[in-house]
Parts: sequence; C-alpha cells; structure tokens
Amino acid sequence: MIELRGITWNHTRGYLPMIATAQRFSELNPNIAIHWDKRSLQHFADYPLEELVDKYDLLVIDHPFSGYAATHDVLLPLDRHLPAKFLADQAANSVGKSHESYTFGGHHWALATDAATPISGYRPDLLEKAGAQPPQTWSELLELASRGLVAVSGIAIDSLCHFFMICTGLGEDPFLNETVVISEKIGVCALGMLRELMQLAVQGTSKRNPIAVWELLTSSARAAYCPFAYGYSNYGRPRYARSPLRFGGLVSISEQYRCRSTLGGAGLAISSCCKEIDAAVDYSMFVAEGSCQSGLYFDSGGQPGHRSAWLDPRVNDESNNFFRDTLPTLDEAWLRPRWNGYLRFQEEAGAVVHQYLWNGGEVEETLTRMNILLAHVRRVGKQ
Repeated sequence: MIELRGITWNHTRGYLPMIATAQRFSELNPNIAIHWDKRSLQHFADYPLEELVDKYDLLVIDHPFSGYAATHDVLLPLDRHLPAKFLADQAANSVGKSHESYTFGGHHWALATDAATPISGYRPDLLEKAGAQPPQTWSELLELASRGLVAVSGIAIDSLCHFFMICTGLGEDPFLNETVVISEKIGVCALGMLRELMQLAVQGTSKRNPIAVWELLTSSARAAYCPFAYGYSNYGRPRYARSPLRFGGLVSISEQYRCRSTLGGAGLAISSCCKEIDAAVDYSMFVAEGSCQSGLYFDSGGQPGHRSAWLDPRVNDESNNFFRDTLPTLDEAWLRPRWNGYLRFQEEAGAVVHQYLWNGGEVEETLTRMNILLAHVRRVGKQ
C-alpha cells in the first residue's frame, strides 16, 4: 500500500475537495491512500515550506512560494515529471495568470487547481432595503461606506494587497525597480484612499480576513457590500450560504482606470522529499484535469483553477453565477512578485501598511519603511 500525506487550508473551499478527490482517486487506485491535514489561512500564506516538506508529500501553496522553491530544494519541478501536453492544456485553460504564477526560475512548481482574486460581493436584499445599488466608482463606494453598509477584509496581508490594487488602479504597477515599491506620488495617494475607506468600514474590519467578511455578509445584516476581498464561490451557493451573495467586479477610480486586483488562488505542489513520486504526480493530474475540476472538485466545495469549470453553465447555475460574473476580474488581475525574499517582504510590509491604516502617522514615512524593507529582502534573497 502506498500512502501519501497532504496539507491544505482549513476552509470548505480548501479542505473538502482534497478529501473528496483523494477518496475517489483511492477508489480508482486501491493501492494508494491519501490523507489530508489542514492549517489556518494565515499559515497558508506565510508558513515556511521547509518546515512542511519532510512531513507532507502534497502541499497546497500560495504562488509567491515559487521563488523560494526555485532557490531551495523543497518542491518537485513538475515540468520534469508531468507530460508536456498536460502542462500545455493547463496553460491554455488558465484563469488569468494562475498557471503562470507557479512558473519561476525555469521550472513549474505547482498546478493551479484553485483560482481567486479580490472581487466585490453583496447582499441584494440588504442593498434594496437601503435603497442602494452596487457602487461603480470609488466616490460611490465611499458614500456607501459612510452609511455603514461596507465591510472590507482588513488584516495585514489583505491590506497590502489592497494597496497594490489601488496603485495599479491609479496607473502604476508596484515593483518596477528593485529599490522602490511604488512612486511616492502614487503611493501617498493609494495609502490615503485606502485609509479613508477603512475608517468608514464596519466595526471589526482591521481583524477580518476574506472568510470572515463573507461569513459576516451571509449571516447577518451588519453590512451589505464588500468592494474587494478574495473570492469564495461557496458564499454564492444557496445550499451553503444562509443568504447567498452576488459577486462582481471592482470599482473605477477614474474614467481612465479601474481597480485591478492582486491575484491569489492556490496550487497543488509535490514535496521534494516525496518517496512515491509517480503516485503523487498521478493524483495531482487527476485533481487538476478539467473534468474533475468542473465535477467532483467543484461539487465538494472547491473553487476550480481550470477555465473550463469557470465557463461551465452548471457550475455557474449552482453558484449564483459566481464564476461568470468574476472571470473578467481574474483575467485582469496583477501578479505578485515571486522572487526569493518576497514572502518576507509581504509579511513585514503588510504590518507596516496595517499600522498606518489603523494608527495613522506620516504617509511618506510608511513608504520609506517599505522601501528600506524591499532593499533589504532583495539583497538577502540574492545571497
């Protein structure tokens, strides 16, 4: 009997599809048993890979780990083990840059089995009761927030990703050079805009991750609209959410620019310590293949990464058109850096942005601290 162990994150979207696919794969391959553990969403984003790979054969990871994998022997380079035809299909059916996000340093480190980015979501019944519509512009968003109707995911890592989003929405992508996160003019404007919104959002925003935001909207009347949080199709499903949400795109900042979100999602990787590589590869392909993604994977609560699932009429019918209504936003999403050291920057810069948003201070000093941190992690990452 071959046994594999995997680790994912502790939400229906992250955990149940891995359990279901493992069970079905074992039914088709009785000599293989796959066991899945789960960890917090925060650990999914920042827990060191080197502390997991000797215990787990399969890992559901965030794509910025690709840069670390390219310089450390922690993950299996899938391009050396998977058929080129299969990887080509994955690339052709990518949702936005999801597939690309796991390619770095000349190798492909994970399969994009899950696709996500910040999107908007709302309760139609509560907006109607308030005589409001989903906002289309930043000024309309602030007006809605001033009425106490807006919730935002405001923990540190999400705050940083929102900052990136506003920067791109103002017409400049972050990290255009190695020593400056963003130009001072754009950075000052983006931080100011984000702080103004966060101060107007419903109480508790600073401590909410995306899951907490969507749970709040579906289970209470404390807020009616979220302008951007990483999407979870589960909260559009009538059989899952108490009050299913409708989801859509992002507001415009000006006539020229619309907010452009920061790509998330999850990839299925194989540990470099895995002893049963063939079994791990076969299971990974089983999960990532289009028919599983739009069938068993979605049906068990997953949020597919294969484009065919996002276009599938049944999948959309059963999720309040989550996938159809948000696909353009994912296709436009900005791809975070993946160079070695970015993860440390993300963790520490998120805390810097979070502190400014909730405690105030000199906005220029906040940018300076981020630039100093950037220079440091780039230098260390190259050593």
